[in-house]
Amino acid sequence: MADVSMQQVKELRDRTQAGLNDCKSALVEATGDMEKAVEIILKKGLAKSAKRAGAIATEGVVTALVAADGKSGVLVEVNIQTDFAARNAEFLEFASKVATAALAAKSGADLGAEKLPGGSATIEETRQALVGKLGENITVRRWERLSVDGSGKVHAYVHLGGKVGVILAARTGNQAAAGAPSFEKFVDDSAMQIAAMAPLYVASSEVPADAKQKQSVIFEAQLAEEGKPEKARPKIIEGKLAKWMKEVCLLEQESVIESDKTVEQLRAALAKELGAEITLSRFARFQLGEGIEKPTAPDFAAEVAKMAGG
Repeated sequence: MADVSMQQVKELRDRTQAGLNDCKSALVEATGDMEKAVEIILKKGLAKSAKRAGAIATEGVVTALVAADGKSGVLVEVNIQTDFAARNAEFLEFASKVATAALAAKSGADLGAEKLPGGSATIEETRQALVGKLGENITVRRWERLSVDGSGKVHAYVHLGGKVGVILAARTGNQAAAGAPSFEKFVDDSAMQIAAMAPLYVASSEVPADAKQKQSVIFEAQLAEEGKPEKARPKIIEGKLAKWMKEVCLLEQESVIESDKTVEQLRAALAKELGAEITLSRFARFQLGEGIEKPTAPDFAAEVAKMAGG
């Protein structure tokens, strides 16, 4: 049996997009000859998904899953190229199983290397097979886990059929408060708030100094463009910054449920009602495809002109 290095396996995988085990087997069969190994992969049809590997996948689904004890939860985004394929039952089952695997995995783990529940194949191997079957590129783009210790819970909320997903970790001063219906409602309302209003931070105390500075520079440039007097700008920037903080901090936002109150005011009222401290400690929010640069459609007139020799 030929000695095969992981570097060779990686190179073959990069060239063909075939599974790791298939790449290793092909290299062993080819006695380490890279070009022969590529030929073996092609002949066996294991590289049929390679041509799709570079395709940009911006559709798909955001899935959330919370553990049975409510103490941990995960948020996962799995992408595919078209909205039609995103509704495919096999794709949705794959995304659901990826979330199940994520819930059992350690934080920061490479999900591709984890076993897909219900089988012996890894998530990456299953992804490759599904790409070949559905004819579209699929990516397990990102995932995040939140957990709570002691009294409290992790709550999940998925909006618009998987277009936006949220997990929120909330803590209470005692277990009795954690089981109160009013606490459950507040946490659920807060998760919907995050989905709808897309805050960046829980509280103003979490906003980094450099983020404030960056926003101040933006406001300064805007005021200069508007021709505002230089001496008046600091006060105006101060007001703009305060308004910006209310937009990006969850607790300072106006509630989408009770518009005459902030989320912080609702939290404080609930804490008084239950006689226990209530804390929204962390959240994660995924919007499907955010940050992915979508390909622009070709200029039809230019394509026709090109075909006509123009």
